[in-house]
Parts: sequence; C-alpha cells; structure tokens
Amino acid sequence: MKIVTGGLALSLILLAGCSGRPNGAAGDPYAGLEDAIRAWKNEVAATDRSCRSKDPAQKCEMFDISCKAQRVITPEEQASGVSVKVVADMTWSGFDDKGASQPASSAALFEKTKGVWSRSPYKSVNPESCADM
Repeated sequence: MKIVTGGLALSLILLAGCSGRPNGAAGDPYAGLEDAIRAWKNEVAATDRSCRSKDPAQKCEMFDISCKAQRVITPEEQASGVSVKVVADMTWSGFDDKGASQPASSAALFEKTKGVWSRSPYKSVNPESCADM
C-alpha cells in the first residue's frame, strides 16, 4: 500500500510541477500557424495553375513545408500589434499544360497581429534554410 501511495504522491508532484507552465494556445506564440499553413496548402491545391489539370485524376500531391524561419519584427510593426513573423517555403508536385508532372514551390510570409494570422506572398527563399535569395 505504501508503494502505491508513494507512486501516487510522486505523480501528483510531477503533475503540479508541470501545471505552472502555460499550455496549449494560450502560451504558444505560434498557436494557429499550422492551421494558417494548411489553409495556404488548400488554396494552392484549389487555385494554382499546376493543380488545375483537365484530367481529374491529376491533382497536386506531395505538399511539403521545406522550411520555416522567423523574421525580424520592426518597432513600428510591434507597435501595430505584430507579435510573430514567419516565412515558410512549400513545395508540391503539380502538372504542366501538357499533363506532365512538374515540381512547384512558393514562399509565404505569415504574420500574427493581435492574435490573428495573415498570409502574404513572399520572394523566393532557400528551401533548406528559408534565407532570402
């Protein structure tokens, strides 16, 4: 009985130690970024020229986020409520006008302003480091 009680007490102590940290969306400055990236992927799949093949069997596939990297927030941006800036590069397999498979990629800038993520196009980046090219 003492072993069970001791184990239970140890578990409660460990749990109490963890409860002091913020968890989930409340403490994570990047909360919601994965949803914003997923929305970007869905938009590309629906609208990008390489994904709109006449053959319904030919749909873009193999979407991959090759890199994500923070960007500097200027004092002016911070004053206007920007709390996070991240550049991401996404690659996928699409199709050319003749139906041949072709690689495609795009970069986007994600900004979190007053708790809401926005996305805008971004210039080409190195797909391994997300460094500006």
